[in-house]
Amino acid sequence: MHAGHEAMFRRRFVVSTLLSVPVLLYSETLQGWLGFSVPAFPGSEWLTPVFAVIVFAYGGVPFLRMAVPELRERSPGMMTLISMAITVAFGYSLASLLFPTTAFFWELVTLIDIMLLGHWIEMRSIRRASSALDELAKLLPDTAERLTEDGDTETVPVGELAAGDLVLVRPGASVPADGVVESGESDVNEAMITGESRPVSKEPDDQVIGGTINGDGSLRVRISATGEETTLAGIMRLVEEAQQSTSRTQRLADRAAGWLFYVALAAAAVTAIAWTVAVGFDASVVERVVTVLVIACPHALGLAIPLVVAINTSLAAGNGMLIRDRTAMERARGLDTIVFDKTGTLTEGEHGVVGVGTTDAIGESEAVALAAAVEGDSEHVIARAVREAAADRDLTVPETRDFEAIKGRGVRGTVDGETVHVGGPNLLTQLDTAVPDDLRAFADEAGANAQTVVYLLRGGEPVAAFALADVIRPESYRVVDALHGLGIEVAMLTGDAADVADAVADELGIDTVFAEVLPEDKDRHVAGLQEAGKLVGMVGDGVNDAPALARADVGIAIGSGTDVAVQSADIVLVQNNPMDVARLVALSRASYRKMQQNLVWAAGYNVVALPLAAGVLAPWGILLSPAVGALLMSLSTVIVAINAQFLRRADLDLTDGDGAPTAAPA
Repeated sequence: MHAGHEAMFRRRFVVSTLLSVPVLLYSETLQGWLGFSVPAFPGSEWLTPVFAVIVFAYGGVPFLRMAVPELRERSPGMMTLISMAITVAFGYSLASLLFPTTAFFWELVTLIDIMLLGHWIEMRSIRRASSALDELAKLLPDTAERLTEDGDTETVPVGELAAGDLVLVRPGASVPADGVVESGESDVNEAMITGESRPVSKEPDDQVIGGTINGDGSLRVRISATGEETTLAGIMRLVEEAQQSTSRTQRLADRAAGWLFYVALAAAAVTAIAWTVAVGFDASVVERVVTVLVIACPHALGLAIPLVVAINTSLAAGNGMLIRDRTAMERARGLDTIVFDKTGTLTEGEHGVVGVGTTDAIGESEAVALAAAVEGDSEHVIARAVREAAADRDLTVPETRDFEAIKGRGVRGTVDGETVHVGGPNLLTQLDTAVPDDLRAFADEAGANAQTVVYLLRGGEPVAAFALADVIRPESYRVVDALHGLGIEVAMLTGDAADVADAVADELGIDTVFAEVLPEDKDRHVAGLQEAGKLVGMVGDGVNDAPALARADVGIAIGSGTDVAVQSADIVLVQNNPMDVARLVALSRASYRKMQQNLVWAAGYNVVALPLAAGVLAPWGILLSPAVGALLMSLSTVIVAINAQFLRRADLDLTDGDGAPTAAPA
């Protein structure tokens, strides 16, 4: 819609401006002011009115048409004001042909030209800022290379792909739909979807998102979702919802534009009466009335909020934040408490090795490699954590024979002819083995931090111990510090035991902890904070977080969470990055500052300009013509548009050069 209006206003502005040239050249008023003359010829006196009528019919009538819906709905606004201004100017100009009054044609055409220019600039700015959907749609390729049963490839339209199809994604090509890598390794650029600036490594069993760009490797991907079920389609729906929703500040601006119509009518009436009483009714009175109506046109007011909101939505999407409710985005600026679900939000949601203790009989790397070898065939969460620890350290894992799982106690295997056990305290009891003093101290410290401890035994003797816990995301440390820097309290909500919750809270510096919370009680704790006068944001990713997300003043869902959690939230974070919560608040505050600045400018402009247009400075020889009024109005529109564009410079990094969080101004 904006693109069509932009083209229409551009075309009519160019044509109307060219048609205005003869009107300006043959205007006696301008000739007298600027001291020039043009050749006269028979009928040249009709150039000005004829071309002015054409400009009105071509460039002015569209404003009259757009005012009809406002009048029909009894909701006068910007188009009604413009229509009134140019209609009065046009009527007065025609009257000057019959009565001995000053011609008004040059003011009429310049007024229309400037109105068209202002609308062209406005439509272009909004169209550029609202292009998020078009850019998202361009991410998907038109065709895909589908693999046939005999191993050949066939090029098919993306729309013909179905779940279960195997496709070949060549280096540099776009992934045609969501799927899972079956073979191949590559780095995939997901920045346009998730905001992640670095390419993400993909290998077999990893998920890929339709619309992302493959790197240098070749991938074979089994399609898991197509069409409206893909991640990209979901993102497009959320962006569209955000663009169609109306913000609270926008509603205020719309009401202000309606009020301005009546203010303009009153100001025009007072101006007409005052000038008629002072000098009698003549052309100058009409000129004052027209100038008041032109100055009152709420272009800047109408543009003040929509442009900021459009840029805000685009910036948020580009940084992996999808806004489903614009009012929630505005509320985010005032949050004073943000509650995080622990598992899967602040933590990885799975156990990892967070500490290793050894005796003098073995080194730390050897202990990890030996434990990973024995745990090689186990699918227990502890076994996966040990294997990942060995992989992270790039260790060579020895071969294991005679693997055996000891139910409820641990595992056993033979490595290099020696029996090796890995298990918890129950395993030590079964083997009737005591824990050495150095490992006991390590275990006591881990227990105090609510961490799980398993032991490595070689030849029946404990030689190492591993502390395991739900691994805290590295970004969680930063987001807590960043939110504190923004003046926001941080709370954590979890069903875990109090000692586990307290250990995580102490590690991160969280202010308030709600532990051992049943899923159905999570929203009750959010409500309790609200009853205490807090404006609460809730961050979660699971089904049991959905009621709390809906209850919170601003519900924020981690994008990888369940569909129920995402649909219950106001804002969706595409990445699994808690730091985006702080960026969200910073963007909300920056956007609100721009809205305030634009509203103050737009309203302040009318407060100052209306009395000036009415002629309050006439005793000092200062009068505004309608053309100058139109110029000032369009200048106000341009200033608002430029100020909104500065929002793109908002710093959402929230860290200084050393990576430490910095506070964004409130």
